[in-house]
Amino acid sequence: MSMSTPGPERVPSTVKVGKTSGQGKPPVAKAGAKPAGPRPGAGKGPAKGGKGRKPVTPVKVSGGRSWGPIAVIGLVAVIALGIIGFGVFSVVKGSKSWEDKAAAIKGVVDYRAQKNKAIDDRTHKDGTLSYVTSPPVGGAHNATPQNCNGDVYTAPIANEHAVHSLEHGAVWVTYKEGLAQDQIDLLKKKVQGQDYTFMSPYAGLDKNVSVQVWGFQLKTDDAGDSRIDEFIKDTRVVSALEPGISCSGGNTTTGPVTAAANGTGMTGAGS
Repeated sequence: MSMSTPGPERVPSTVKVGKTSGQGKPPVAKAGAKPAGPRPGAGKGPAKGGKGRKPVTPVKVSGGRSWGPIAVIGLVAVIALGIIGFGVFSVVKGSKSWEDKAAAIKGVVDYRAQKNKAIDDRTHKDGTLSYVTSPPVGGAHNATPQNCNGDVYTAPIANEHAVHSLEHGAVWVTYKEGLAQDQIDLLKKKVQGQDYTFMSPYAGLDKNVSVQVWGFQLKTDDAGDSRIDEFIKDTRVVSALEPGISCSGGNTTTGPVTAAANGTGMTGAGS
């Protein structure tokens, strides 16, 4: 049996192959692509001396409020509340009786509330009569009323006729004798041409002006006092104890009452 002689030991050769594309071939670099390489600064430690990535500047957020819109909303709310309040006030005021309105005027005296028998007396009597107040605001009176169709008398008139006109809802505007003409002219403007009003001077008046209806009276030293207008507005006609009677056809003279009734009675039942 023959034996073969061993030859020299084979050493396998090593072949270096780059990365393949999966098909056994190295990948082909794209045109314009930069060769791969280490990043600048890669592998280096932290930047020294402030160099490196720039810090991000934080965005400042204002902590203050914008008061403009708040002020506008507040103003609108105030206006709305004012309108509502005025509406409520108007409704409440409109629901008041004329007596309550008159009594609410500063300085007005409500004699009806006193239940004074002499003031509440509505009987017809002849001749000169005495009254609780000056000028009178009610009581027994002459059967003939004073004309109160916006009449302006330049001399004193009889209380007895005037009180009868108050019973019919008229407003009697009186002023102190000797009052300045400009003050008298102011009063005239409130009376002339307005039904259920009349005006005359009054002897011994303690104030420059006194305005009265049956049971209510306002006195003031100023003919331009706005309360006079308010008083007339709130009491004229509605204060009548005998409503619906005309303000014409009554007494038109001045001076004290005579022993008998002057003139003719106003038209209307119960005058």
